[in-house]
Amino acid sequence: MRTFLRRLGAFLLFLLVALCFAPTLVPPFLDRVYYQGPVSDHFDGEHFFNPDRPAPERIDPRRFLNRWANGERAAWPDSVPVHQTAPPARVAGSDMLVTWIGHSTVLVQTQGLNILTDPIWSERASPFSFLGPRRVRAPGVRFEDLPRIDLVLISHNHYDHMDLPTLRRLWERDRPMIVTSLGNDTILRGEGIEAVARDWGRSVAIRPGIDVIVERNHHWGSRWGTDRNRALWSAFTVRTPSGNVFFAGDTGWGGGDWARAVAGHGPFRLAILPIGAYLPRDVMQENHVDPEESVRIFQLLNPVRALGVHWGTFQLTFEAIDDPPRRLAAELRSRAIAPDRFVATEAGATFRVPER
Repeated sequence: MRTFLRRLGAFLLFLLVALCFAPTLVPPFLDRVYYQGPVSDHFDGEHFFNPDRPAPERIDPRRFLNRWANGERAAWPDSVPVHQTAPPARVAGSDMLVTWIGHSTVLVQTQGLNILTDPIWSERASPFSFLGPRRVRAPGVRFEDLPRIDLVLISHNHYDHMDLPTLRRLWERDRPMIVTSLGNDTILRGEGIEAVARDWGRSVAIRPGIDVIVERNHHWGSRWGTDRNRALWSAFTVRTPSGNVFFAGDTGWGGGDWARAVAGHGPFRLAILPIGAYLPRDVMQENHVDPEESVRIFQLLNPVRALGVHWGTFQLTFEAIDDPPRRLAAELRSRAIAPDRFVATEAGATFRVPER
């Protein structure tokens, strides 16, 4: 019976992914207009796009699904033990504490400010509570133990990054400042959640001496397929008296011009960089860096410390659950980079970022 249920679950997950990769099957009425504004070098008046090496507008689902059916997708465990922790309420002054909660959700505490990136506490990264990629690592911090959040960064509108149930809980509890990129505020406002949206290169003042720059990266956005690229994707630089923090969101290498531009907003004390969801490479490479490319971004930004995220929580692609940190460690060795400068911690682990 248990084997049957697992196979049924795998089939349903396969079906969900097939729908996500085949927007032509989604009813046109699910399209949405999230943003209206002037044409730019990354907005054609209706849809956003990557200005250099734009990703293909449509991915042939057969490139992904046939390999899944042929068993190329690595088996993940049903769950991974997590030691959940309770962060301090605040971190004053120039100290900087960082806690990986899971996937792309990170708590950064400095200057009495609590910053949360792409928060997701839901069991599934999906529009459905009963179907879709299921969490195998529990959040490293229980929501009840999460300190009051002042600032939330939302990089784009995919379900594993814009989790509306979590955002509703945060909004109702803390009323944080939510910063995102163009169009995503429309989605949030429809849920009764206020957010500040900016274009690439624009900044948002948080409090005296602290602001957020909405940065260009290389990705795409969609909630239902037919609304593809109606809202903008982004990374962020948070400038503080303690040092600058960069959060890459979800991104491909895309030639690296965006990362070279971001480097001009340094120096960086902390960089939060994705290292997972990269196989099969010919399908994912335009929009998801692998660990080796993430190290290239690290070298361009040259932060004091970096944290690898977007791995080991939801099985979105084909690599084994522990492949991203293993490949990250190998790449750091090959480039003679000290392993403690770019880490992939366990969920719930907290580390202090030195000032230099």
